[in-house]
Order: sequence, then structure tokens, then C-alpha cells
Amino acid sequence: MQVKETLSDGLKRELEVIVPATTLDERLDRYLSDMKDNVKLNGFRPGKVPLAHLKKMYGKRAMSEIVGEVLNESVQQAMQEREERPATQPQVDLMEGTTMEGIVEGQADLAVKVSYEILPEIELGGFEKIEIEKPVAEVTEDEIEKELKHLAEHNKAYDAKGAPAADGDKVKLSFVGKLEGEPFEGGSADDVELVLGEGRFIPGFEEQLVGVSDGDEKEIALSFPEDYPAEQLAGKSATFDVKVTEVTTPQEAVVDDAFAERLGMESLEKLREAMKERMETAYAGASREKAKRALLDELDERYKFEVPESLVQSEFDSIWQQEQQDRERSGRSFEDDDTTEEAVREDYRKIADRRVRLGLLLSRIGENAEVQVSDEEMQRALIERVRQFPGQEQQAYEYFTKTPEAMATLRAPLYEDKVVDYLLELVTVTEKPVSREELMTDPDGHDHDHDHDHDHDHEH
Repeated sequence: MQVKETLSDGLKRELEVIVPATTLDERLDRYLSDMKDNVKLNGFRPGKVPLAHLKKMYGKRAMSEIVGEVLNESVQQAMQEREERPATQPQVDLMEGTTMEGIVEGQADLAVKVSYEILPEIELGGFEKIEIEKPVAEVTEDEIEKELKHLAEHNKAYDAKGAPAADGDKVKLSFVGKLEGEPFEGGSADDVELVLGEGRFIPGFEEQLVGVSDGDEKEIALSFPEDYPAEQLAGKSATFDVKVTEVTTPQEAVVDDAFAERLGMESLEKLREAMKERMETAYAGASREKAKRALLDELDERYKFEVPESLVQSEFDSIWQQEQQDRERSGRSFEDDDTTEEAVREDYRKIADRRVRLGLLLSRIGENAEVQVSDEEMQRALIERVRQFPGQEQQAYEYFTKTPEAMATLRAPLYEDKVVDYLLELVTVTEKPVSREELMTDPDGHDHDHDHDHDHDHEH
């Protein structure tokens, strides 16, 4: 095998790899020699079929298989000898003037051009010089009380009203939806509970229930919104035959033992303890995520190196595909957001570059520190992921366990978090007391649910 470098520009490489036709022919002879002991042909005793006859009958088919094997072996050997790690699968093309037919027929050398990008060399060190702030907040008794009252407001007890329904009342009903007088699929339900005024149903439905009483039957007429997700219903006029079972009205939200028991807790004190523990866990998670963001921002500033364009393009394509899907769903144009497609593309290109660069850096740090994700950790992550497919857990489990790429998506965030934890032990972290609002609000001013993942980037 002959290997000649024809391009070395930054991370880009091109090689000419030539495997002589004589080498391929020798591999073919060995292949057919191993084959002849098992092949059965009329007129020949087992193991006595002449090699020339086998080559005539099976040569082209065998050579096609051999060429594929030799090609993979040659490219892999060239990478090993050059001690290079390709960023992606190398692109292999026949050199000009070379045809696969000529190679298979033994009339030409296997001559290919191998194009690829290598992973950059990254000099590590200096982590102890990095200083970051970690915002922290304590869970106060006032915050616990506010959360309990908020919980009580959303879990009010409802009692029979014995009077017409008004906003805020809960109506239990069954209905049959019709288009042009005929019931449509998915338009009927039994024993549905709606709190009037919450806007959970199609616009106009809840409003027409104001004033109904127990046992009432009513026809509701309305039109589905033009942007309704089900295209066959969007913009269509429909009627609903409604039968009201019961009208109940909310009772005053009282935080007491009875309220705690309705939520499955032994007492109000036990509920308060569980609430505090949940809030402390959420605060700790938010603190950790903001410390992680600060750390990644510092790494982004300190580690500048060339990244493989192929990886950046792949990351950008993934981001852009999501952007297009989001805009299709929302119907928002770039003009609606006071921007242009070119500006958004430029911003996402920068984000893609950052993600790839930090991903490579974290990967290199983890490799250097011998960070490992255990089988037990992977199994826990798999079980947690599978639970997100209620009723299809077995199918989801089989898909992930049989699909290496899917398992890699589970491993990546685990690995990244372990590398981040490793780095947080090396850098100087100063805790900064902040309010709950500051801790639980992202830099853009959006308040998060307690269990929300605050980090916008998924670097690894």
C-alpha cells in the first residue's frame, strides 16, 4: 500500500492511497483457496476444484467483497500510521481515471482519494486560575408558605353548587362533537371536568357553559381556530351536543391537615417538609446549572482553537432544522421577530461553533481525567427515558438497547455532567447569596419551573 499526502491545510487532510492490483489478486487467491475446500461443483471431487476455474466462476463476486474489505483496512491503517483521529468518517473517492469495474477485473490498482478533517490538538491546563461565582439561595419559611398557598389554590376542593355555573366553577359533562351534523373522530368524550374560565377547551366552548345547571342538555355551536393542530378541523364550524352531569363550586383554599391528606400526605407538617425538600433540591439544581453556565462561558473565553468544519456544519444543520420546525408550528416569520434569516443563520453558526468547540474540549478533559459513565448510571438513565413513553415502555427499551446512536444520546449528557463536576472541583468557586427570583430566573428574564433545565447549550 502506498500513501501520499496531497493536502494539509489546518485540520483538513487529503491522501492518495494506492493498493496494487497484485495485492488484490493475492487476496483473491487466498480467498478462493479457502473456499475450494467447501465448494461443490459437478465433475469435481470436494477440494479438487482448480483455482483458475473458481476464479472464472466466482472471481468478480469475490473481488467485489475483497475490494470493500481492503479499502476499509487501508484507510484505517493509514490513519493509524499517521497517528491521526478523524473528526468524522473519511470520504473516499476513486481517483480520476480509475473505475471499479477495472479494479474488480484485476486490470487496475485500487487508487482512492481520502478526504477528512482531524480532531484538533488541545492544550489543557490552567483550570485552577478560573474563578466563577455560584449563586445560592436559602429556602425561607415565607417561601414555603407561599408555595403551599399556591398549591392549595390549584387543588381546591369543589362542592355541589345547586345553582347555575359561573366562571371559576367546575362543570362535569359529556359531549358529542359534529361536523355538518355527523360525529367526527376524537370529538366526543364522557365525564369531562372543565373549570370555566381557564380556557382549556376550544375558544367559545367554556363561555357557552356559563349559566348551565345539573342535568342540563345544550347544543354549543362554534368554529375551530384557523391554526388548530388537526388540519381536518382547522377553521371548520362544529356543534357539540352537551349533557351536564354536575356543577360544583370551589371552596376557600385552606392549608391544613385535611388539605395535605387530599394530596396523599400524612399531615400538613409532612407536606411542609416534602415541599421544603423539593424546593431545596430545585434551588441546588438551579445553582449548579448557573455555575455550569459560568464555567462554560469561561472555558469559551479561554480556549480558542480551530474546530472541524464538518462538525460545525452538522451541528448547525440540526439547530436550523429545529428552527424551521418551530417557525412552521408557530407561523412566525423572521420579519415578525424584527430580524432576517441571514442574521439568525449567523447567530446559529456562532452557537454551533461554540457547542462543537466546548464539546471537544470537555471530551478531551474527560479523556485526560479518565472520566467514565458506569453501566449502572446508563441503566438508570435508560429507565428514566423509557418512562417517558407510557404504554410503550417495552418497545422504547428495545429501541434504545438495540440502537447505539440512541444510547449515545443518553450517555452524552451524563458524561458532560461528570466532566463539569470534575472541573468544578478544580476551579475557584465563590458562592454568592441571591434571592429566589434571581436564582430561578435566566439571563433573558424568563422565570423557570423548579424542575426546568436552565442551561441553553448542550455542549457535549
